[in-house]
Amino acid sequence: MKWKWAALFLGVSLALAACGGGDNAGNNTGSSGGGDTAASAEQIFKQNCASCHGQDLSGGAGPNLQKVGSKYSKDQIKDIIAKGRGIMPGRLIKGEEADKVAEWLAAKK
Repeated sequence: MKWKWAALFLGVSLALAACGGGDNAGNNTGSSGGGDTAASAEQIFKQNCASCHGQDLSGGAGPNLQKVGSKYSKDQIKDIIAKGRGIMPGRLIKGEEADKVAEWLAAKK
């Protein structure tokens, strides 16, 4: 029984260590222009969307997005991000990040 608790504790510790980290993006006060502090569209996608749409946009639980720009415009993609579609919940990403991802995906043709 003690082994089960030890294994559980170790697993939780590893999960928390992997999830935690030094995200200093919002704490960069020495930069002028602010371009370095904003995450790229691809990074935003990988953090919020890749678990369903795949790291390479090939799909999985969600549809393949490798050529989504051939089917939808930036505004249509932004609307899907905002409202969701099917089993995809809306507003997983918001504001400027949603704009960046929509523009990035619209270029996938």
